[in-house]
Parts: sequence; structure tokens; C-alpha cells
Amino acid sequence: MWIFTETGFVSAVRHFSEPDQLVVRARDHLSLEGLADFCGAEIKRTPVNDYPYRVQITDEKLAVWMTKQISSMTYTNFKNRVHDTRGHDFADALMMVWSAMHEVEDAEAR
Repeated sequence: MWIFTETGFVSAVRHFSEPDQLVVRARDHLSLEGLADFCGAEIKRTPVNDYPYRVQITDEKLAVWMTKQISSMTYTNFKNRVHDTRGHDFADALMMVWSAMHEVEDAEAR
């Protein structure tokens, strides 16, 4: 599962050998800092893996953190908010994802 928040981008998957755990991965340390602080988890460096930073948490901790992200949302435009919180380079990368998703828009959508 890919998750974009105003503070970053993470990817959550089931742990390969501990089915009661999730591994939440990120390309940059900052994207995991809020989640790690909230959950009391350690961010581990995994530079040889596809995502160089990871935390291991329970489903419940991720669900509570995601609920917190939703309940604290005050912005009306996500792309503008990310520009404010993460800066130009991160916002540009986000825009590329947003643009790429036009490729899967339903033909009858417009």
C-alpha cells in the first residue's frame, strides 16, 4: 500500500516472516519520522533494499496513525500543502505520480 501524507511517502507491506507485523518503508528518512515517533519505532537503514529506510509496526499502530493523519487534515489542496511542508522537489515528484495516474482514468470519467 502506498501512502502519501503531507509529510511524505511511505509503502506498507506485510512482514515476510512475522505475519502480525507490517514493514513501512520510505525512500527518505523524513517520510518515516512522524510515524516512527508516533509508534515509538526505530527507523532502520536498509541501503541495499529497494527502500533505504524501514520501520516495523503492528497493523493497529498504522491504523491509528493513519486515522490521526485524517483527523488533523486542514488543507483543501493536497499538492499545495505538500509543497509547503516538503518543498519544491518533493512536490514535483508528487506531481509526476498525479500525472501518471491520468493514464488509468476511466474513459467515461469526463
